[in-house]
Amino acid sequence: MQFYNTLVKDKQDFAALSGRTVKMYNCGPTVYNFATIGNFRAFMLADLLRRYLEYKGYEVTQVMNLTDVGHMTTDADEGEDKLEKAAREAKKDPYQVAEFYAQAFFADIDSLRIRRANHYPRATQHIPEMIDLIRRLIDRGHAYAGGDSIYYDISSFPGYGQLSGNTLEKLQAGARIEVNPEKKNPFDFALWKSDPHHIMQWDSPWGRGFPGWHIECSAMSMKYLGSTLDIHTGGEDNIFPHHECEIAQSEGATGEKFVRYWLHTRFLLVDGRKMSKSLGNFYTLRDLQEKGYSDLAMRYLLLSTNYRQPLNFTLEAVEASHEAVRRLRDFVIDLDLAQGEGSSPEVADVIGTAIAAFADGLDDDLNISKSLAGVFDFIREANKLELTRQDAQAVRAVMMDFNKVLGVIDIEQQSLEGEVERLIQQRQQARKAKDFRTADEIRGSLLKRGIILEDTPQGVRWKRAT
Repeated sequence: MQFYNTLVKDKQDFAALSGRTVKMYNCGPTVYNFATIGNFRAFMLADLLRRYLEYKGYEVTQVMNLTDVGHMTTDADEGEDKLEKAAREAKKDPYQVAEFYAQAFFADIDSLRIRRANHYPRATQHIPEMIDLIRRLIDRGHAYAGGDSIYYDISSFPGYGQLSGNTLEKLQAGARIEVNPEKKNPFDFALWKSDPHHIMQWDSPWGRGFPGWHIECSAMSMKYLGSTLDIHTGGEDNIFPHHECEIAQSEGATGEKFVRYWLHTRFLLVDGRKMSKSLGNFYTLRDLQEKGYSDLAMRYLLLSTNYRQPLNFTLEAVEASHEAVRRLRDFVIDLDLAQGEGSSPEVADVIGTAIAAFADGLDDDLNISKSLAGVFDFIREANKLELTRQDAQAVRAVMMDFNKVLGVIDIEQQSLEGEVERLIQQRQQARKAKDFRTADEIRGSLLKRGIILEDTPQGVRWKRAT
């Protein structure tokens, strides 16, 4: 099994530090707004990675942070805190805003069948750990007081730039940054900030203040996973400055390697362009749910392209993903129709080929496209055979093993979706026959069950009433 490690810019064989136990940290959301489908692509990488590692027999301890203070609107030291800005605009307390969007995030990941991490530490609940880490950095000569704030001295860490390529020399050569008189170097970053106007503040040895964004992940990851992590993931926009600064802080404090494998997700495009509200292509999961698209189709689409390849999100692609999920679901349902006794060597061969193809793809840096192709090849070959009940049970067991990784075949939802789609077809036939009474009765019966039908130019969509 190989992963592309951003740190070495190449694929590497994966070996956990502690045998079959994997310690994994994933950069989570800043809980000031609803997460976008672009955010969920990064979270889906974490989910696929964990699921596949467990499929391969590893025990994974997964930690994903919730940033609820300190993340500035510029992703640097300047600007307004994203939480405080959201709170000011909503005329609410920032803690209330953070709690609302944290719960929205959990609801969204549950909808997408993203397994919950073992720990979701919140920055505001780990201030003592951050203060202790900053003390260690000061004691080891990596941090200093600048005015009433504390900054990391990147010149004290020769390895700065190893992840992103943005070494101090390169940064200085292309310097176009406003000079902060509190800093020894304009590229030093804040560990602890003093701002009397900031609403969220805590006592510290350096006075009242709040933590910098970068120190939060270092403190929380080390609390739950120790000084060296097996895997750290995030979006490619996290490489610099966030992950670069995490390395400097963590290794500066411990003298040990911080992360062994760094995995980063490429940006998600919408209709071939960067997602933007001004372009009208800005989607949260809830936006797409309101349009009637199924959660499983969106999970499939976000999952179906290798994380290091560009993913162009279109509504047509969601439709195609819905069809792919339907094919998987219908194949599993139809296995219950198998008759006869005994088993066939041909079926055993087809199963063996499918299992090997599934693993070959994912072993190659989570090449999910190759694995999915193997799954659909499996379905096609199995459909050519006359399966006995025993054969069908064996095929079903393999499909459900695959689904432990894919998470797109929802057994509980299969009967509901199948029945709804059957009733929609009956309604369509009634409308063609101008039997509008029957069509209205079908719509009414579904509405009583919490299913809303919407007639659109692209066809009939359905969604659950909220």
